[in-house]
Amino acid sequence: QRQKKEAQVVKEEQSEFFLAAFAREREAVEALLAAGTLEEAAARLQALQKLLTGSVRFLAPYEVRQGQETVARLQGDLAARRQQLQPKKKFAFRALKKEAAPGSAPRPAEPAPPAAAAPGPGLAEGESGGPPLCGFSGAQDEELELGPAELLQRDVLLSELRGCRVRLRGNPNTLRVRDCRGCTVLCGPVSTSVLVDGCSDCLLALACQQLRTHRTRDCRVYVQVTSRAVIEACSGVSFAPYSWSYPGIEGDFESSGLDRNSNNWNLVDDFDWLATDKPSPNWSLIPEQERITCWD
Repeated sequence: QRQKKEAQVVKEEQSEFFLAAFAREREAVEALLAAGTLEEAAARLQALQKLLTGSVRFLAPYEVRQGQETVARLQGDLAARRQQLQPKKKFAFRALKKEAAPGSAPRPAEPAPPAAAAPGPGLAEGESGGPPLCGFSGAQDEELELGPAELLQRDVLLSELRGCRVRLRGNPNTLRVRDCRGCTVLCGPVSTSVLVDGCSDCLLALACQQLRTHRTRDCRVYVQVTSRAVIEACSGVSFAPYSWSYPGIEGDFESSGLDRNSNNWNLVDDFDWLATDKPSPNWSLIPEQERITCWD
C-alpha cells in the first residue's frame, strides 16, 4: 500500500509539472502566432506536441484529450496565419475569369480540376476557414498524385472522393481526409497531425505525430504515430503498422522530424468507450497474415 501511495504521489507530481510546462509552451506559441513569427511558432508547436507525446503514460485520459485538442487548435491557428500572411498574388490565378467578347455567346463553364480542393459546407474539426493550399476534391474513380515539391510542409485536404487511389509522395505539414468513400490514400510522413473524418471503406497508410479519426467506419489504417491514436464515433476501424514506401521516403522522414523508432500503431484511445476492463469493440488490429506487404 505504501508503494502504491508513493507511486500515486509521483504520478501526480509528474502531471502537475507537465501541466505547468504545457501551459508555458502554449502561451509562447500563441504569442509567436500573434506576432507573425510563424517558423519559430511551428518549431515551438512541434516541441509542444513532443512534450504531450512523452507524457501520455502518466496523464489522465481527460488531460491527454485536452492536450490533443489544444495542439490541434494551435495547428489550425498556424495554418490560418500562414494563409493570412501569404502574398495574395500566389492565389490570384484561382479568381481569374476570362471576360467574353461583346456580343459573343457566353462559353460554358469548364469543370474545375480535382487538384483545386475546396472546403464544403461545414468544416471538419481542425480545419481553418481559408482555402486549402493543395489537395483533391470531388473526384471519382481516378488516380491522383502529388510529389515532394508540391507537398513540402503544406496543409493538404482530400475531400469527397469516391473510389480514388491517392499517392502523396512527400512531407506535408498536416493532412485532412474528409468524407471519402472506397478510396486508397497512401501518404508520406506528415510533420504534425492527420484527421480522418466522415470516411468509410477506405484503406489508408499514414505516418504522423497525431492521428484523430472521427465519424468513420470500416476502414483499414496502416499507421506510424508517435502519440496514441484517437477514434471517436467510429466503428470497424482496424490498424496495422505503416509499411508503404517509395524512393526518397527516408529524406521525407528526416524533414518531417518524426522518430522512426517511435510507433504507437497498436495503442488507440476510443473516446466513446469508457470501460477499462473490456477492449473497445470499435477498433481492432489487422492480423499479421492479412496485412498488405506490396502496395504496387
